[in-house]
Amino acid sequence: MIDIRPIPAFDDNYIWLISRPGYHGCAVVDPGDDDPVIERLHAEGLSLDAILITHKHGDHVGGVDGLKADWPKAVVYGPAGEPIRSLERRLRGGDRVELDGLGMSFSVLDVPGHTEGHIAYYGHGALFCGDTLFAGGCGRVFSGTFEQLSDSLARIAELPADTRVFCAHEYTLANLGFAAWVEPESTALAARSSLDRDRRARGEPTVPSSVAEEIATNPFMRTDQPEVIAAASAWAGRPLEGRAEVFRALRTWKDKDYD
Repeated sequence: MIDIRPIPAFDDNYIWLISRPGYHGCAVVDPGDDDPVIERLHAEGLSLDAILITHKHGDHVGGVDGLKADWPKAVVYGPAGEPIRSLERRLRGGDRVELDGLGMSFSVLDVPGHTEGHIAYYGHGALFCGDTLFAGGCGRVFSGTFEQLSDSLARIAELPADTRVFCAHEYTLANLGFAAWVEPESTALAARSSLDRDRRARGEPTVPSSVAEEIATNPFMRTDQPEVIAAASAWAGRPLEGRAEVFRALRTWKDKDYD
């Protein structure tokens, strides 16, 4: 059975620890900082087999060198299309990552937009999507394009509805605040916001979410829905056509007026 747990880092990052009961090895996803990972693994008597990187930003790769110093045999996987010097296995969409010791296998998805070569890892009912998709939101467009990110989210929406979504940041309440600007009458969104506020009040993460939950409440996953199209068009001051155009308006609206 796969065991996935968060290792908090910085102010709001999650480094994901993947392990299996009865096995001493593990993998981590997007270790921006090595110190909390080293502390956790030593405390649990775990050895690092693999490091999975989704994209090039420092808060996702900054801990790799420190982890390799402690576990030099750990294999570093990541996107072939991004300049990350520490990568040992460069991956593109359609590749597979076989973690034999853990008995796990992940398929690689190309999900650019936040950055030009962003990838995600999918398997065992879980999606490690870095900063492409957040709970209730999505990443900003930096070195990718709006069209790429819109397409990437549409591809994620095609995954099984019960797929657990392990994003890399605790941005959920802020994201749901913007979602309420877009769909203020949504009962599904109101229910999710209440549940996640309670989780944060108890000091619990709001992630993972699920693909189904994101399709129901995340405006960036709902760019084909009449209510979202109407809200984005009203903000843009003109009729919008197509998911990519609606997405660009939503992302620009959030960047300019909400964040």
